[in-house]
Amino acid sequence: MFEIGHLFETHLTVSNLERAMKFYGGALGLPLAKAFPDRKVAFYWVGGAGQGMLGLWEAGSGPQRMHLHTAFAMKLEDVLAAPARLREAGITPLDFDAAATDQPVVLGWMPAAAVYFHDPDGNLLEFLAMLPETPRPGRGVVNWSDWDPA
Repeated sequence: MFEIGHLFETHLTVSNLERAMKFYGGALGLPLAKAFPDRKVAFYWVGGAGQGMLGLWEAGSGPQRMHLHTAFAMKLEDVLAAPARLREAGITPLDFDAAATDQPVVLGWMPAAAVYFHDPDGNLLEFLAMLPETPRPGRGVVNWSDWDPA
């Protein structure tokens, strides 16, 4: 068995690298690690230089698209503030059912607070904070305001 510490790198395909770089580097504020314009790829640091990486690969604008999901771990206070900050950046925060929201949801089985949103290519992104409470799978997915930490 291998002891895997954490996920270091993941990749998303995008239809327009320049637009994606404005979103991830501008709207989300991820620091650029390195761009390779000739290869149509850019890498961003996640969690600080050397901690984790997101690669964006331009794949064109063909009708066959795959939409992927990536979750970013954050501090709870940042997840709680995320809906307002996303709206300020012109991004619609979403709940677990993809409805616009002003608050995170709690995934009772983990438990974790989460806010979802889409990038310009339709990839589903998530800001997530693990909660210190005991998992309660029977609670399902509830709005933050309905979560009872007791």
